[in-house]
Amino acid sequence: MSCSGFAGLRIGLVGPLPPPAGGMANQTQQLAELLRSAGAEVSLVQTNAPYRPAWIGTWRVLRALPRLLIYLRSLWTLTGRCDLIHLMANSGWSWHLFATPAIWIGRCREVPVVVNYRGGEAGTFLASSVRMVGWSLRRASCLVVPSGYLQAVFADHGVAAQVVSNIIDLARFHPPESPRIGGAHLVVARNLEPIYDNATALHVLEAVRQRVPNATLTVTGTGPDEGDLRALAEHLGLSAAVYFSGRLDRDAMAALYRRADVLLNTSLVDNMPNSLLEALASGVPIVSTNVGGVPFVVKHGTTALLVPPSEPAEMAAAVLQLLENPSEAARLRAAGLQEVRQYTWSAVAQQLASVYRAALGKRRPA
Repeated sequence: MSCSGFAGLRIGLVGPLPPPAGGMANQTQQLAELLRSAGAEVSLVQTNAPYRPAWIGTWRVLRALPRLLIYLRSLWTLTGRCDLIHLMANSGWSWHLFATPAIWIGRCREVPVVVNYRGGEAGTFLASSVRMVGWSLRRASCLVVPSGYLQAVFADHGVAAQVVSNIIDLARFHPPESPRIGGAHLVVARNLEPIYDNATALHVLEAVRQRVPNATLTVTGTGPDEGDLRALAEHLGLSAAVYFSGRLDRDAMAALYRRADVLLNTSLVDNMPNSLLEALASGVPIVSTNVGGVPFVVKHGTTALLVPPSEPAEMAAAVLQLLENPSEAARLRAAGLQEVRQYTWSAVAQQLASVYRAALGKRRPA
């Protein structure tokens, strides 16, 4: 590699792409853009590619086979034209169907594979599958994770990992030109799935509105819980105060943060939620559960307010603490803007270039 670390390097990037939106999909897209801007030649293999032909997607059981065959063929072609594979990996069936084949095809084709593992439920997954996962990981060149939390989870199972942080685009995610004063707009930026416990956010809004009647909530994303959440909002008398925006692209999310007064994160399981970093960069105070890797990203009382999961009363009290004490919100906002600088491309690129050099150094002779 050249002194820039990436110029002239042919990288095969394997992972999901938006749509649908999501932390890993957005990080995959952003990484491809940044590597190209640094002079690398990036070829993509999408793990969530649309079904082709589209009618195969209607075959609930059989549709997985043609998609898998196309994926395997794409991996084989990719490894023939790149110097290194950067694999975005997740827990569960995603690991077995997408990560494992990429590692073994890279091994077979003598191409180093950097596994970038991001599963928020890694502890549960490794507890039941560590032997199988470890068997494949030993064929990869290295394992990187986005947080010290995941590094510790893998260490508990005897697997070494390096930390390469998520990347935040400060040109896109930044505070509004004029600070918001006296607003009460809460935002939830997670998928509508059980592990994110979005119902708690509705109960938080209900409690907050008892003292701040003009408080509103925007819920982004989609998922299986959407119908139940809409019904709960109606049951609580919040239909006029809750807006379900659906999935938003990166620019729309950045604009939403600039209209927000507090970010709520009610998740029950978490790793390194990118929404927290985006909120920090956008100058939005955070109230979050203290689960998983969240305390590795933000510190209670310094860059966020953290509460136990499934405790809407405590979370509502934390929200009111920020809405009713502008100086407290401003203090968290300033600390967050300083903290998020370590997640810029200029900082993370050095970590990633070091990982790539080490992986290429381990490449076995053909």
